[in-house]
Amino acid sequence: MTMIGLTGGIASGKSTAARRLQDHGAVLIDADAVVRQLQAPGGAAIAPMVEAFGPGILDDAGALDRPALGRRIFSDPQAREQLNAIVHPLVRDRSLELVEQARAQKGPDAVIVRDIPLLVETGQADQMDLVLVIEAPRAQRIRRMVEDRGMSPEDAAARIEAQATDEQRREAADDVLVNDGTVAELEAAVDAWWQRRIV
Repeated sequence: MTMIGLTGGIASGKSTAARRLQDHGAVLIDADAVVRQLQAPGGAAIAPMVEAFGPGILDDAGALDRPALGRRIFSDPQAREQLNAIVHPLVRDRSLELVEQARAQKGPDAVIVRDIPLLVETGQADQMDLVLVIEAPRAQRIRRMVEDRGMSPEDAAARIEAQATDEQRREAADDVLVNDGTVAELEAAVDAWWQRRIV
């Protein structure tokens, strides 16, 4: 079994790379999707989050109000650490369950891609056979967040600052793909990487 740790800063193009790796037959375990499950109504993370941050992080229907939570944690490093202490162990446990399921279904030749935005920050790089980092210029990432996600430039910059730096990710990387062109160019770079590293 080959375990690939896929990471990159917010709006770097990591999701595009993840989909392309899936196209090649990899099993994708998406940490963000696991987080969404854990933070759904009744999910394992909701009760401890409400205990830590109060009911103001929920909307009228009892679902997580992500913008309200975001405003709280991205302006307060201590609150962000508190949230991470709640969520990260739950995500790790669930992700390992999914790895075991993939191993059982696909056998010893399985290629598993762990898409983990905070791979470097959570110290998981050394658990991977290969670490692939997707990198994009800061200005391009901010523009994507403003245009595609409706963030203000200030909020976009705050999200970038809350994550590891490009230099920190490069230190953990076996390979870095720079996404400063089109989607097709990134997909072609992923294809070439797959041929070189996996095939």
